[in-house]
Amino acid sequence: AGEGAQGCYVPARCFSLEKFCGHFSQLNRSLLPLFAAMNGNDYIDLAALQVFFSKVRSPRGWAAGKGGKHVRLQGLLNWLSQFAEPTEAVDNVLKYLKKHQREEIRELLCTSMEDYTPSDVNLEAFFQNGKYDCEAARSSDLPQWVLDALAKGKLAPFISDALILRSTFLHVQVENMQRPSAHSAALPIRQVIYGLLLKVSQNTEAASPSKQTNELPVVCEFDRLQKTLKKTFVQAASIPTDFCDDHFPLDKLMEMPMSCRQMFFLETLGVKMSFLESIPSHLQLPIAVTCYWIRCSEPKIKLHHLKALLLMIVSGELQRITNDPDTTVLCAEDDSIAYKEFLKWKEKKLQNKDFDLDAAHSFCQWQCCLQMGLYLNQLLCTPLSEPDLSRIYTGTLVHRLYQELKSNPSVENLFSLSPKMTRLYQVLLNTVES
Repeated sequence: AGEGAQGCYVPARCFSLEKFCGHFSQLNRSLLPLFAAMNGNDYIDLAALQVFFSKVRSPRGWAAGKGGKHVRLQGLLNWLSQFAEPTEAVDNVLKYLKKHQREEIRELLCTSMEDYTPSDVNLEAFFQNGKYDCEAARSSDLPQWVLDALAKGKLAPFISDALILRSTFLHVQVENMQRPSAHSAALPIRQVIYGLLLKVSQNTEAASPSKQTNELPVVCEFDRLQKTLKKTFVQAASIPTDFCDDHFPLDKLMEMPMSCRQMFFLETLGVKMSFLESIPSHLQLPIAVTCYWIRCSEPKIKLHHLKALLLMIVSGELQRITNDPDTTVLCAEDDSIAYKEFLKWKEKKLQNKDFDLDAAHSFCQWQCCLQMGLYLNQLLCTPLSEPDLSRIYTGTLVHRLYQELKSNPSVENLFSLSPKMTRLYQVLLNTVES
C-alpha cells in the first residue's frame, strides 16, 4: 500500500479490454462469455468439451492437448478470433462433438454465457454516492433499508439467500462427522430469522390452525448428514403478533423502539437483559450467545468448555486494552504485566497435544450460534453492540485452554496479575452459570 494526499491507497493496474482482444487477432468481445463458459468455472465444467479440445487446431498453429492450461487458454482465444459472433462459434464447437450431445451442450453453453451478461448496476454511482439501483432490487418489493443494507454489506449473504432464493448453505467446520451437524444447535435462531424475512406472524397460525403446516413458509437448507450433503426444508418460526402485527415485519423494524428489538433478540436467545447489565456492552452479544449455547448444545458442554471459552474472551479483552491506542480504557501497569505473562504462557509447549474432536465439535456449535446471533442482531438493526470478532475467538487458543484446564485447573488463574481481568472473568462466569 502507498500513501497519498488523501490517505492510504492500494496500487492497482488498469487493464484494457480493447488491448486484450487486439492481442488475440482482434477478437470480438462478444465471444469472451463463450470463452469463459468453455473453460469452466465453479458452477459448470463441461467434460464433453474435452473431445473438442483434443481435436481442435488453432489458426495460429496451436494443437490442442499440447502444453499446459495457459497454452490452451491462448489457443482457444486465437481459435475464437476467426468468428464474428457467438452463435457461429458455438456451431463450430458442436461440429467436434457427437450428434446426440450437440443440443444439450448448446443449451448448457448458452445458459452459462448468460451468467456473464454485464450487470445493469451503476457501480460508479455506488462507490461515489452510495446509491445502488438495479432491476432485481426494484422488483424485489423489499423495504429500502433492507436493499441499502444488503448493498453496503451490513446484512450477510445468508440473509439475501434466504430472502431471494429461499435456500441457504451451511458451511461445514472441523467437527465430529459422526454427530449431527454443528449448525443444528442454532436452528431455532435461523427459524426466527426466516420468520422475520418471510412475513410470518402468529396471526397466520391463528387464522387457520388446520392449514398451519401449509401456510408457514419454508427455507431449503443445505447441511451435512455425517459426510453427505443433505437438503432439509425448515419451517420459519412464527413471530409474536405484538412484535409484527399483520404487517410485513421488515417494513416495521426501523420504526420499532430499540428496546423492543433488543427484547425480541434476547428472548430468541432465552436471556434477560438484567442478566447482562454487569457485562461490558461490546461483550453482551457473545455472552448472550454463550448462555444459549449452554442450553442448546448437544452433547451438553462441560465446565472445562465454558471456562476455556470465557478465558479466551478475557484474553481478547486484555489484548484490546493493552494494544489498542484508541481504547477508552486506560491500561494499568498490572494489565501490561498480566498480558506479558499471558504471552509467555502461550509460547510454552503444550504437554498434551491430543486433538479432542468432541471438544472441537462443541466449539463449532458455539461458532454457529454466534454466527446466527450476529445475523439476527444485524437484521434487527443491532440492538446489541457488535463485538470485535478478531478478539472474541481463536480456535488454537480455546483448544489449548481446554486441554490445559483438564490437566491443570490452575490455568483458570491465568490472568490473576490483573485485578480488572480477574473481575471480568468472574462476572462472565457468574452470568453464564446463573
